[in-house]
Amino acid sequence: MDNIAGQNQGGKIAVNITVIILVLLWLLPTIGLFVSSFRERDQISNSGWWQAPFSVDLNFRARVAADGARQEGTQYVLEGNLFDDPEIAEAFPEDNGSVSAFGTRAVAPDEFTPGTATELRSGGTLTVQADGSFRLESAEPIDRGPTIYLAAETPPRFTLLNYDTVLNANGMDRAFINTLTVTIPATIIPILIAAFAAYALAWMDFPGRGVLIAAVVGLLVVPLQLALVPLLKLHTDIGIGQSFLGIWLAHTGFGLPLAVYLLRNYMVGLPRDIIEGAKVDGATDFQIFTKIILPLSFPALASFAIFQFLWTWNDLLVAKVFLPSGAESQVMTVKIADDLLGSRGGDWGILATAAFVSIAVPLIVFFTMQRYLVRGLLAGSVK
Repeated sequence: MDNIAGQNQGGKIAVNITVIILVLLWLLPTIGLFVSSFRERDQISNSGWWQAPFSVDLNFRARVAADGARQEGTQYVLEGNLFDDPEIAEAFPEDNGSVSAFGTRAVAPDEFTPGTATELRSGGTLTVQADGSFRLESAEPIDRGPTIYLAAETPPRFTLLNYDTVLNANGMDRAFINTLTVTIPATIIPILIAAFAAYALAWMDFPGRGVLIAAVVGLLVVPLQLALVPLLKLHTDIGIGQSFLGIWLAHTGFGLPLAVYLLRNYMVGLPRDIIEGAKVDGATDFQIFTKIILPLSFPALASFAIFQFLWTWNDLLVAKVFLPSGAESQVMTVKIADDLLGSRGGDWGILATAAFVSIAVPLIVFFTMQRYLVRGLLAGSVK
């Protein structure tokens, strides 16, 4: 008995460790996205989100003016400090910058260490110190200042400007409303249709029921990409074309196989005595469905609602195909992809912020209804 108890305890520890690992793997990308949404583009490009609290080495370019050049004996000298450049000073508001390397070519911005004297191609010798001070000596008059590249440690910086840019972007509020306009009906409509179909496949006897169940299971493995063009052509032929009605019906068609499969598996596992007793009492199939089956099937309904809501909210492909391309019909995923990503391809802070704003509502829905998810997914697995 002690050995069995020990094995059970060891199994519980293994399960707990596995669950913790899975939770961390699921949370880490979200945490990384959240942290990146408060960082600036340059820091995101040069270090991972887990390095956000630490200093980051960034490359800068300083254009030195020749106005301050003077003559010392036979030499002409130009001195100054690279951190006086307005663009560089902006990255060091507390005057705590430190040069870790410098160079005179864009292809090698960190070619020399501070304190090293380097020969310029235009003539003269350049020396840059760690505190940003530089000295240029030349035997010829200095008519044009050099361009100096440097790598410097920048302190960690966080900003709310990314959220201000995304939330106040032109048309983002309209895109949010359009996303709700697409998502809510595209979640409710397939649930209503699938609930009736699942009840019929679970509790009503009619010819061809087995074939229909097999067809539903088979449709689960059909990729939606195969149906996009034929379905759009059908919508155009019947007059709904690219419209909200068209995308509602498209999401309904793509979501129905999973909905019918989940709900049918759950309903077939409900106690038969309750349904037979209701029939003995004279209840019709519609009364049994609305007053008994639907209330008992709420976990399965909520489980599918989570899947369908997440799918339609985060969808890009179906929205690009079945909605007009105008700004008045854009959903958030299209708005982010076409406007923010299209015009700000390298602005990773903006993209991370836009992605996090986009997933905020799905996260709320998931955590609100996740207790029903497992119950709905395990429907029919245990008798």
